[in-house]
Amino acid sequence: QINLVESGGDSVQPGGSLRLSCAASGYTYSTYCMGWFRQAPGKEREAVATMIERYGSTTYAQGVKGRFTIAQDNAKNTLYLQMNSLKSEDTAMYYCAATGTRYYGGRWHCTWPFNYWGQGTQVTVSS
Repeated sequence: QINLVESGGDSVQPGGSLRLSCAASGYTYSTYCMGWFRQAPGKEREAVATMIERYGSTTYAQGVKGRFTIAQDNAKNTLYLQMNSLKSEDTAMYYCAATGTRYYGGRWHCTWPFNYWGQGTQVTVSS
């Protein structure tokens, strides 16, 4: 049984920073694709960042490139999302998720949809 638990959500002012954490149990991070997603009220859930740590592969949504960084600590089985220069449009519930990987087109990819999800942590950016 794979279990994901997020933490670190908070209320911050625009321009501030937060670091979200996702503690995992039941498997080893390095063998999976890990991702951060978010869902704002009235909007569809969107992928923010994904990572296949074993192959050094990361992807970011266009709106967070250069501001957010996804990282893993395998020794702690913890996934992180460092969020800098936060904007009001970053306000959402943030979810950690995991899925498998597949090789095609010369590189590794995350398989969709993501299979395992945490309960979410709320991020609010407001002055």
